[in-house]
Formats: sequence, structure tokens, C-alpha cells
Amino acid sequence: MKTDTSNPYHTPRARYYALLLLTVVYAFNFIDRQLLAILQESIKADLDLTDGQLGLLAGFAFAVFYVSAGIPIARWADQSNRRNIVAGSVFTWSFMTAISGFTQNYTQLLLARIGVGVGEAGGSPPSHSIISDIFPPEKRATAMGLYSTGVNIGILFGFLLGGWLNEFFGWRVAFVVVGAPGILLAILVQLSLKEPIRGLMENKSAESAPPAFATVVSTLWSRRSFRHMALAAALNAFAGYGTASWTASFMIRSHEMTTGELGTWLALISGAGGAIGVFLGGILADKLGVRDKRWYMWVPAAAGLISLPFVVSVYLAESAYLALTLSIIPGLLHNVYLGSTIATTHNLVGLRMRALSSAILFLVLNLIGLGLGPLLIGMLSDHLAPTFGIHSLRQAMLYLLPAAGVWSMLHFFLAARTLREDLAAAPK
Repeated sequence: MKTDTSNPYHTPRARYYALLLLTVVYAFNFIDRQLLAILQESIKADLDLTDGQLGLLAGFAFAVFYVSAGIPIARWADQSNRRNIVAGSVFTWSFMTAISGFTQNYTQLLLARIGVGVGEAGGSPPSHSIISDIFPPEKRATAMGLYSTGVNIGILFGFLLGGWLNEFFGWRVAFVVVGAPGILLAILVQLSLKEPIRGLMENKSAESAPPAFATVVSTLWSRRSFRHMALAAALNAFAGYGTASWTASFMIRSHEMTTGELGTWLALISGAGGAIGVFLGGILADKLGVRDKRWYMWVPAAAGLISLPFVVSVYLAESAYLALTLSIIPGLLHNVYLGSTIATTHNLVGLRMRALSSAILFLVLNLIGLGLGPLLIGMLSDHLAPTFGIHSLRQAMLYLLPAAGVWSMLHFFLAARTLREDLAAAPK
């Protein structure tokens, strides 16, 4: 490894400050994204919406703009200052979250959420690229695992703050209060985060210009392990986003819980528990991956297998507190896949392909997971409502979530079959 002290990340303290700051950024990303889930029953009643409209609001409309903006922003990040992109993105999505509190109808709220999606598109790909440039390959899944705890920290505060703010002040105030602090975070990122030297940790020099978009796509497509891994991650995300978007509504409708108490429960289960799971998943993958690289795929597959019976049991439980207790294991394991899949994607490509490769991974993951998960559950719930009444959402989640989990596991195992060969063929 190069030892040039002009490198702003030549000390562990500098590396971990950057990692923790980017993790906080990612947490704000998910606070603003997840807030809608705990507020949507109040929004539905206030704006007279259907479950299909809520699913479109939380899922497909958001995801389409999120992934569409993500590709050009990631391309920009592979050739420009990534710190500036992250700071600008935080400002944009935080501002649009706050604006959501002033909307007066469904169209206005939909446009505001699209603005949040476009802003959030610039958060993860450049952050992934920065992390891969300041941590060596053998520590990359651990670093990405820590970064990915931002998902669950964001869910924690989104549920906790959103639940209580909604109960006492209403959903509009919740959007404003949660969105505004992100503007200050954007300033902190701009002032304190340094742009790293590309390739320093691997003693490589970055290409003078990033490869063409088609080259990155063809490189990833040529890796059979990536194709299966991306689909596995997307199906895992289908279950994860479907759960995150609709669990609050399910518990309110089928078990008559209030948003304050429910938000506290879900903050601890999906937030605190999920953060522990995703971080330990990255550590475990790095530890086992030293012996066999296939563990980067086997770890998330095992997490899905362990979760499956608990996922089914949640929607069969008659008691609210039994359902919440059974949710602890899936909440702990839902996002274990993140550290492994992001790190593996970066290990399969060249230095100036990393941000774009993350964006391509997230395009697949979010179109299927975020785009279709909440939407299809909402549409199926509307379809089942004449038969099951208020319990139609319970049935929709019971039908779709376990099936997505089983399908995801299958593709993680298939990805493991060619992973070692694909890593050996990656650019050195």
C-alpha cells in the first residue's frame, strides 16, 4: 500500500471518521425515506387514498426516479469530486422531505417524494466508492456492513420520531421536523469530508478516464455471480422494503396499535436489531471469506433461511405482541446481504467503475425491491379487501414475503457457484 502522507486517509482515525460520517448520511437517507411508512395511515385518512396509491407513493414512483437519477450521478462520481455530490444530495433530499409537510393533495405529495428520490440517488454510489478507496479489500465488507447500518439506524429514528410526532402533532409536522436537520448535515459533509485518492489502498492508479457506461454494464453482465447476486439482493429487498413499508399499517389495522407505541417497537426491532445484524453480517462474511470467497454469498443465504419460519409466523399470530416478538429475528437478519453484495460488486470491477457498479446494483435492487415490493403488496391488499376486509394487508404480506425470501436464497446459492472464478477474472 502507498504511504504518501499527503493522503488525507493515511490514519485509521481519518478513515473511520469518514466512514461514520457517511453512515450518518445514509441514516438520514433512510429516516427521510422510512418516515412515510409510519405516517401513511394518517396520510391515507387525511388525503383519502387507496393502498395502491400508498404503494405507488412509497415504492414504484420513488424507485423509478431514484434509480434513473442514480446512473448519471454515479457516472459523474466516477470522474468527479464525490464529497461534493454527497453533500448536494443530502441537502436536496432533506429539503424535499421538509417540503412534504406542506403538501395539500396526493399529486403534490407524490412530486415531493419524487424529489426525495432524486436527491437520495446521489447518496450511496459515491459513498460506496469513497469507502472502497479508504479500506482494503479484506476489510471492505466489514466497512460496507457498518455503512449499511445506516439503513437500520434510519429506520429506527424514522419509526420512533415519526410515530410520536404524528401522534402528538400530526404527519405534516413530522415531515418538517425530520427533514430540516439534514440541511445542517450537508454543510458538515462539505466542510469536513475529504476526497480520497482513488486506488490508494490497493496500490493501484486509477485510469485517466472512467470506462464507457456500456463497458461497465458488459463487465458486470459477464460475471454470472453478479447476475445471480443482483437478483438475490433485489428479491431480498422486495421482502425488506415490503416489510418496512407495510408493517406499521398491518399492525394498526389488524392489531389496533397506536403509532407512538408501534413506532417504538419497530424502531427497536428493525432499527437497533437490524443495525446489529447488518454490521455483524459484514464482519462474518469477511472472516469466513478469507477461507472461501463463496461465504460472501452463503452468509446472506443462511440469514434468509433462518428468517423464513419467523416471517410466516408473524402474519399468523393472533396477538400484537406475539407478532412483534416473532419479528425480532427477521428484523435482525433482513439486511445482512448488504455488506457482502456491495463489497463483492466492487471487487468484481475496476477502480473507476465502482460508483457506477453500485448504481447498477441498486438499479436492479430498487426497481424490484423498492419499486415492486410496496406496490404489489398494496395492490394485492386492495384486491383481497372484499374477502378479508381489514385483514387483507395481512394476507397480502403472508402470500408475497416468504415467496420472495425463498427465491432470493436460491440466487445467492447460484451466485456462490461461480464467484471465485469471477473474482479471479476481475481487473487487477
